[in-house]
Amino acid sequence: MKKRILIATATYNEVLNIERLVKKIFKLNNQFNLFIVDDNSPDGTYLILRKLSKEFKKLKILIRNKKKGLNTAHVMIFNEAIKNKYDYLITMDADFSHDPNDIKKIIHYLDSFDFVIGSRYIKGGKSLMSFSRYIISKYGNRFIKFFLNTKLSENTTSFRGFNLNRLRKLKVDLNHINSNGYSFFMEVIFYLIQKKCTIKEFPIVFKDRKHGISKISKVEIFRTLKNLFRLKFNSLFKRNFY
Repeated sequence: MKKRILIATATYNEVLNIERLVKKIFKLNNQFNLFIVDDNSPDGTYLILRKLSKEFKKLKILIRNKKKGLNTAHVMIFNEAIKNKYDYLITMDADFSHDPNDIKKIIHYLDSFDFVIGSRYIKGGKSLMSFSRYIISKYGNRFIKFFLNTKLSENTTSFRGFNLNRLRKLKVDLNHINSNGYSFFMEVIFYLIQKKCTIKEFPIVFKDRKHGISKISKVEIFRTLKNLFRLKFNSLFKRNFY
């Protein structure tokens, strides 16, 4: 039976990237459904999205009235996919750091796994970020792998796929995730491991953005450390805390 697939991303100030991304995704497969949540981007990204939504009938947009955070956007995306009974959900960044062509690989792996994640840090993967960001990301992911025993080399990228039919049976609900910002992605993996989900890492080449400015702030490092210790504490002293 033909799978119903939702591709989704959250945007904030991606006016130089979003139109190319939307057109690239529909060029790959015009039967994909695309959902984009924008936090009222000051650069006018939402204006481009409104125009594109008239051109592409399978594009759904949600323009929020202010910046509410990456984590809340991705919870909304997951809830949208569940509510509308999609088979697969694939999330990604909007700045072309993730190659849309790799969507096909995620779909392939989702036939056999509950959850799929594109990895910069396994054999065949590569990260083309600036040196300072690369060091923080690579060794941060190593620390997460060791500290939370995730057994994954990649814990923080948003380029991931969800087999929603399998996750429904496991009663997966991302509304339980408590981490804010980018550490949300780390906790999602920790949560899925607690739910005994099957997980597949596959190698990707992560490209540094050519247009726009990275949204990752220095406070994210401290926020991630705080959430790491919270998750570790819960795993040590609470059983089935989700």
